[in-house]
Amino acid sequence: MKYDVLALGSYFLDLIFCGLDGDPELGREVYSHDFSMLPGGTYNSVTTLHRLGVRVAWAVDFGNDAFSLYVKDMAEKEGLDPVCFASKAYPLRNITVASSYRGDRQFISFSDPSRIGLEYIKRVLNTHCRVLFLSGLYRGRLLSMAAGHFKKAGTLLVMDGNSSDGTLADRGIQRALQQVDVFMPNSCEACRLTGKSEIEACLKILGQYSPTVVIKAGAQGAYATRAGKEIHVPSIQVRCMDTTGAGDCFDAGFMKAYLDGLDLEECLQWGNIAGGLSTRELGGTEYRMTSAEVQRLKKRYYKQV
Repeated sequence: MKYDVLALGSYFLDLIFCGLDGDPELGREVYSHDFSMLPGGTYNSVTTLHRLGVRVAWAVDFGNDAFSLYVKDMAEKEGLDPVCFASKAYPLRNITVASSYRGDRQFISFSDPSRIGLEYIKRVLNTHCRVLFLSGLYRGRLLSMAAGHFKKAGTLLVMDGNSSDGTLADRGIQRALQQVDVFMPNSCEACRLTGKSEIEACLKILGQYSPTVVIKAGAQGAYATRAGKEIHVPSIQVRCMDTTGAGDCFDAGFMKAYLDGLDLEECLQWGNIAGGLSTRELGGTEYRMTSAEVQRLKKRYYKQV
């Protein structure tokens, strides 16, 4: 089985509350003016890649619970290739409640314990791809196994920085970053990992571990470092409704550009546009972007020398 991208990571079901009439606080009921229930997590990146014309496989386990069945049904209706899907006879609930504000959001999440077994490992190792995408900051023996296997085949390893704890004081995190080719945290994750408050300082530190580091900074655009050279690409102007999943869509735009042979600066441009377009609707995939639209906006916002 040969694909442009093989994505590893769980689905989530996002319950998104938008237009809140106040900040959540104990003892007070807060109403929102808009709501949506949508697939999220790795689904956002995979679906955006699919819509941008990338041949993508998603190694994911679904449980027998209602949340799993709902997302699996949505994935099949979207036309995602189910070759690496697996259904389990037990619950695998992954749920996020998002309180969305203009330009930012806060999450409460729950996940059943995952059970990665030999069958999942075989499914991954038997899939050939140009890019292996890890949708979170993974570490440990399984990452080392995957990195060793795929790098022998010349596969690019890309890892999102999605995480809620941990710093570079953790040697496991250090080793994880050293095993990937491109590391893409958002600005909050980068600052927590490094203990720094300035993006430029984060780039210098993280660049000591991964060959290419990309920091997603929302309205500030995207920053990157490679071989000691730092790049900043500003964001595009967009009517922002909800930023849930924007980083996942940025990842997809970046990988699409890489697969098309574009340079690092243009990959950041594609990422900014894909991430920006996703904020026009609730959730990461309600806005249905196309490659042609991204190309038009690229010409509009980013003049090529």
